[in-house]
Amino acid sequence: MVSFTKDQIADIIRKVGDGTSPEALESAVRNVLTKLQSEGLSAPASQGGKLDASSYPLGIKRKDLVKSATGLGLDDITIEKVIAGDIQFDDIKTRPETLAYQNEIAKSVNRPNLANNLARAGEMTRIPDARLLEMYNFLRPYRATKQEMISMAEELEQKYQAPACAKLVREAADVYEKNNRLKGDR
Repeated sequence: MVSFTKDQIADIIRKVGDGTSPEALESAVRNVLTKLQSEGLSAPASQGGKLDASSYPLGIKRKDLVKSATGLGLDDITIEKVIAGDIQFDDIKTRPETLAYQNEIAKSVNRPNLANNLARAGEMTRIPDARLLEMYNFLRPYRATKQEMISMAEELEQKYQAPACAKLVREAADVYEKNNRLKGDR
């Protein structure tokens, strides 16, 4: 983990405020960036940094970006807290941002299928667990008509803003129809 002392940070801030030449300030910033890069880290994605293979695995190389649905960081989730009952299920659910970061990394290493799966997973974080399980069961062969699947796709788009998931359900409806896997086909 990269860390800077208060003196190093204060020195950079002081150089900004005391009229230090742009060249000297640029040199100080370059030193910070060099230290970050030498440890395999990149600028935070939220600050315009691009994530790529050097950011993987996020839990080690970019731990600062990995948060639970309730905002807890990885270091905040311990077995002791779980045993004590201080960690609830929502405290270990993933955030859509984490999946978006992983999607960005997958794209950077030319893994489009993985990137698409991660995009859909990010969309699914907006769907309540109980409804997600209902949808999963509904998508099993012989469980739904084509119209029921199309209606589910519309719900995904309109209610949950999940267009990638909706597209997959529509594709499944077409494949089920072609292969006689819809409700009533047996």
